[in-house]
Amino acid sequence: LFAIFAFATCGGYSGELRLGVDCANKSESDLSIDIAFAYPFRLHQVNFEAPTCEGKRQETLALIGDFSSSAEFFVTIAVFAFLYSLAATVVYIFFQNKYRENNRGPLIDFIVTVVFSFLWLVSSSAWAKGLSDVKVATDPDEVLLLISACKQQSNKCLPVRSPVMSSLNTSVVFGYLNFILWAGNIWFVFKETGWHSSGQRHPADTMEKQPSGYNQGGYNQDSYGPAGGYNQPGSYGQVGEYGQSQSYGQSGPTSFANQI
Repeated sequence: LFAIFAFATCGGYSGELRLGVDCANKSESDLSIDIAFAYPFRLHQVNFEAPTCEGKRQETLALIGDFSSSAEFFVTIAVFAFLYSLAATVVYIFFQNKYRENNRGPLIDFIVTVVFSFLWLVSSSAWAKGLSDVKVATDPDEVLLLISACKQQSNKCLPVRSPVMSSLNTSVVFGYLNFILWAGNIWFVFKETGWHSSGQRHPADTMEKQPSGYNQGGYNQDSYGPAGGYNQPGSYGQVGEYGQSQSYGQSGPTSFANQI
């Protein structure tokens, strides 16, 4: 869902600015020069005509800059992230057994998640820089500097309307939100790989080995042996020492007979 918002707000953008050139000769003026541009922001291919204030002759100009690389990179990452998220959702729901088979699915998922987290950070940062350049290149005050008639003091040039960039700003925000989501998802995918559970299992194995070692040298090894049962050095009677001094199993009846 966040990937859809990211590439929709950037890839579906189209904007327009309007300029006005008021010549000394009013009949030569043009107060409504509309300049439209859109994704992928190859501004050097956006042409417009402006009066020269020298008769009816007009000049053809173009905006400055080509910012298609950062914009297309951002949209491409967003589209592929959306497709992978959709495919992963289908696998999670309908192919859970194959996903966990041989731990290959979680491992691939973990690697892809790390890669997409990095790509989201890079593409969002690149597009944020590209957007700032687009704003400068489409600033009406900057575009007026390209018109030769505006360099003459007898003529007046004024910006009429600036382009609305709110959706492009939103695309940058969604780009960084996607980075946060994918980076946070690394932990959950890491737990699916089994590496987390295997690391948790080592202390438990150590605790399980301690009782087994006690049983080997303790009560189970020498209990009920022919040499005295509880009186053996490694037996349970060694702890309480009650069996060593009185040997309840052997010496009890004998002492009682002697007293009689």
